[in-house]
Amino acid sequence: MTIWRRSAGALTAILLYAAVASAQVWQPLNNPASFSAGAMLLLTDGTVLVHSEQSNSSLWFKLTPDANGSYVNGTWKQIASMPAGYAPLYFASAVLPDGRMIVEGGEYNNLSAVWSNLGAIYDPLANTWTSVAPPSGWKTIGDAQSAILPNGTFMLANCCTKETALLDPTTLTWTPTGAGKFDVNDEEGWNLLPNGKVLTVDAYVFQYDKSGMNSEIYDPALGTWTSAGSTIVQLWDSAAGCGGTNKASFEVGPAVLRPDGTVFATGANACGGAHTAIYNSLSGTWTAGPDFPGRYNVADGPAALEPSGHVIVMASPNVFVPPHAKFFEWDGSSLTEIPGPLNASHDASFYGHFLELPTGQLLFTDFSSDIEVFTPSGTYNQSWAPTISKAPPTVVRGHTYTVSGTQFNGLSEGAAYGDDFQGATNFPLVRLVNNTTGHVSYCRTHDHSTMAVATGDTTVSTQFDVPANAETGASQLFVVANGIASPLWSLKVN
Repeated sequence: MTIWRRSAGALTAILLYAAVASAQVWQPLNNPASFSAGAMLLLTDGTVLVHSEQSNSSLWFKLTPDANGSYVNGTWKQIASMPAGYAPLYFASAVLPDGRMIVEGGEYNNLSAVWSNLGAIYDPLANTWTSVAPPSGWKTIGDAQSAILPNGTFMLANCCTKETALLDPTTLTWTPTGAGKFDVNDEEGWNLLPNGKVLTVDAYVFQYDKSGMNSEIYDPALGTWTSAGSTIVQLWDSAAGCGGTNKASFEVGPAVLRPDGTVFATGANACGGAHTAIYNSLSGTWTAGPDFPGRYNVADGPAALEPSGHVIVMASPNVFVPPHAKFFEWDGSSLTEIPGPLNASHDASFYGHFLELPTGQLLFTDFSSDIEVFTPSGTYNQSWAPTISKAPPTVVRGHTYTVSGTQFNGLSEGAAYGDDFQGATNFPLVRLVNNTTGHVSYCRTHDHSTMAVATGDTTVSTQFDVPANAETGASQLFVVANGIASPLWSLKVN
């Protein structure tokens, strides 16, 4: 963002989502947060890290589901604070394939607008942060976008230039990449496609063009950007506040990859009829989608893929003010308004954040202490689910094992925002359910064979660590990706 903002039996089903899929409701957590909640990331052990978006933005809190796998009944624990001097707001973020979490940049640091080039990695096993030096020559990272490429490499943008770089997670050193970028990276989002490439919609920042509809594709094999064609309709906001005088605001809405291979991209034009567009990743072509009603748009804001394949998106009128958010669902043919959470009428779109939970529900924050769980309606196509082809018949607590199968990374990165924060969940979780008690525990996964999405019939794998406190006895194992669980695998926990 480039203008000032307010910071504001056996549960054979263990498809926890399926048990509640007929409803479409918002539920506040039974244990409210004690802080103003913003960005969220799902760790590979099923816990959620939530950033404190208040005066001390170096704080993070961990939400752990209860013994029945419920996040509504989850409990909180503060984790270690970020390195001294680093308290970012609006930043790049991701969960690495080894299970660590990375945070890079920050439009603000200690609530000062500095477009920080600081960064840090959190190790959940040691509960420690390690500072990460910026790529050579980078003075800014700011509210940058990022993505995990199919080979597991973390790719980061410089918010304010055309530069991008790849991180070596062992040495914490960077390699430049991304030649041929059309415009600077600022305000744009990235979407990982089924072919392993990365899509972005250009925001034309600092170019002051009156119109522009270019999109771009990054090819990891070549390390270059090329045009992905016209979006048909303009998605970025070229006239902040509709007066056309504030050239500091160039926003574009989030985009989400759906199971059918299309990307639903939302627009930020606040002057009425903000557009949407659909990119077909199979044909490489764009078509225009429906407009938002009135002056509703997504000038920064969240969207997420529901297990049904629908996309939920949060929109508000004008650019950031006045706040009066509404929620819409895209089902592939129509954009329909749906009920929102308690604070919707007091929110602007940029307040919101979505995170996909392994229950098939979505976690929502809006810079308040009212964190809510959204249970979508509908269900998923069984062909979208992960499958297990090989797993151990017996596991021992405290030991590490490998599970193999298909579609462990889901069909999409899941939730999206664009720049400002990323909470992708295209990695496998391993869930254990004890046959006697029905209690749920998650095994920490790591070293996934791929981070690609929509891998189809290709055999993939991940390693998982059985918790030392897992309940023993006959159990069921499930691999979960983007809230969709595999059929069960029977095993014994010793």
